[in-house]
This record gives sequence, structure tokens and C-alpha cells, in this order.
Amino acid sequence: MVLVLLNVVAAILAPVIAPYSETEIVGDVWLPVGGEFILGTDQLGRDLYTRLLYGARNTIAIAFVTTMLSFIVGTIGGFLAATLGGWTDLSLSRIVDILMSFPTLIFALMVLSVVGTSVPALILVIAVLDSTRVFRLSRAVAMDIAVMEYVEAARLRGERIWWIMRQEILPNAMPPLVAEFGLRFCFVFLFIASLSFLGLGIQPPSADWGGMVRENGGAITYGIFIPLWPAAAIAVLTVGVNLIVDWFLHVASGLKE
Repeated sequence: MVLVLLNVVAAILAPVIAPYSETEIVGDVWLPVGGEFILGTDQLGRDLYTRLLYGARNTIAIAFVTTMLSFIVGTIGGFLAATLGGWTDLSLSRIVDILMSFPTLIFALMVLSVVGTSVPALILVIAVLDSTRVFRLSRAVAMDIAVMEYVEAARLRGERIWWIMRQEILPNAMPPLVAEFGLRFCFVFLFIASLSFLGLGIQPPSADWGGMVRENGGAITYGIFIPLWPAAAIAVLTVGVNLIVDWFLHVASGLKE
């Protein structure tokens, strides 16, 4: 929680904490750590500490919005498929199977190269691709819940399908869905970083951790380890979220040490 909280605080307070602006050139290229620049400078002479703070702001915000959108789409679709069954379940499942048959990264690269790499396009493409995984989980969980007696009782009372999904299925499906949200956030976060590393994610001059690794990769050739800072930031946030997910699953399962 401390690891994640530090990243969230850095993202929210980046304009206040950062000593320079996001795109300001303040020194020579690849200056070492220490002195005026806490983490050195990047390939253009921008303060790397400042870029890391703004990178957290951009990457985490986009990953969170994307994960939320994918969960809204995937959960509603999965619950509808499980509750209605029949042709609704068959149609939605086949659409999801078609989308999942394509390698995610290759499919995203293909679509983004056509529609462009704007932030809305990035969010929409990744959310649609990631919602297929959420659909499969929410459908599987909802199918077990939809046959329970209290759901049948709600049907016999004449409750509408949306009421049953919201009041009966969703509360009982929350533990696995919350855990999956954390895992999906990690995957989306790493996916955005991967796209930025390949040049089709968050575009310069906006700071992004994956893009910062790509831009400064040449420094390794000269024994300068500047790219390791954004790479470490990616690893720390991912590990932090996964630790929270493991803790939540342990608590939700009711197991004791």
C-alpha cells in the first residue's frame, strides 16, 4: 500500500513536487546522478526526476481510466450473458472469442497504426481488448450465482434483469472482480508502457515511463544507467499492486495464517 500510495501522491502532486516543467531542457545530455539533478538528465537534457513524476501522472491516470472502462464493458457484458443465456450468451461469447483469438499486442499495434495514437484512441483500443478478459471472468462468476435460490426468488418476484444484476449478482461477485481489477490494472499499465516503448503509446513530449526507457536506451551503451530509473518505477508499481491483490484475496478467502 505504501508503494502504491507513493506513486499516487507523486502523480497527483507532480506539478507541485517537480522542480522543473515537464518539457523544460535544463542541462546537458545524460548528466550523472547528484548535484542539481537528483536522478540526472535524459537524452535531451531534461530533468529525469521531473519526467518521472509527470510520467507517473500520465501513465497511471490513463491506465486507471482504461481499466475502469474495460471493467464496465466487460462486467455488464458478462453479467448479461450469464443472466439471459441463450442467444445473448452465445453471441457475446463468440464476439469475445474472435477478439481474443488475435495476439493482443499485435492487434493493438495494427489498430493504433490506423486510427492514430491519440490518448482517447489509446484508451478505447486497450479497454476493448482488455474487456474480453473481464467478460470471461464475470460471466463465469455470474453463472454460478445466477442459479442460486435467492436469484430465482428475485425472478419469481418479478424483478427486472438490471435489478437482479445490480442487487443480487454484483455484490456476491465483488471479491474476484476487485482482485481481477488490480491484476488488470497491472496488465494495462504494462501494456501502455510496452506500446510507448514501441512508439505507439503516449507520444512525446508527454512523459511516459515506457517511452522514457526507449528514449534513453542508448545510454546503456556508454555505461550510463539512466533508463533503469523509469524501468524501476514500472517494476515497483506493478509489484505494489500485486501485493495488494494477494492481500485482498487472502482476506476475502477467510483463510487464517
